[in-house]
Amino acid sequence: MGKYLIIVMIAILVTALCISESSANWTYTVKRGDTLHSISTRVGVGVSTLRSWNGLWTNHLRVGQRITIPTQTVAPAQAQGGSRVGVDRYLLARLVHAEAEAEPYSGKVAVAAVVLNRIVSPRFPNTLAAVLYQPLAFESVANGRVYTNPNSDSIRAAGDAINGWDPSGGALYFFNPAKTANRFIWTRLIITRIGKHVFAL
Repeated sequence: MGKYLIIVMIAILVTALCISESSANWTYTVKRGDTLHSISTRVGVGVSTLRSWNGLWTNHLRVGQRITIPTQTVAPAQAQGGSRVGVDRYLLARLVHAEAEAEPYSGKVAVAAVVLNRIVSPRFPNTLAAVLYQPLAFESVANGRVYTNPNSDSIRAAGDAINGWDPSGGALYFFNPAKTANRFIWTRLIITRIGKHVFAL
């Protein structure tokens, strides 16, 4: 009886760990021309980490192969201004650089904060990668600009947002009103403006 109970408890623990792990990761399907290095650069996860997570002994990939991209979930801030841990700062900085390179520093931090606000909102996915790669969520992801290397200001801005600074005021959206014709985005409640971006709920 005792042995059976131990086996059941181990099975429950393993299942819980698998569920927890899968909710924090996402799967990428290899396309023609992809290499492990190019995928690593694109998603901000090291080659050795990708190899380890996927049981790869070489860097060889085949078209159609599905590989796991490990991504940590963000823990909600414990209090106003609390640190949001577990976020890949460099990956977040890539989006900041792509979306707000010419914006003032507080505007860069605000863009990063919008992404983090989405992660903790029940209306959006709960990992950084899932928010970034949600279809049609960010123009810079769709056009590939997000894959350029961020500058030091963008990296610092991502870090400030992760550490709890939110100049957006809790916004879930941002856009440049001079460039956006999307009807949905114009239905959002605008709460602040920084540089050329407005931030909305």
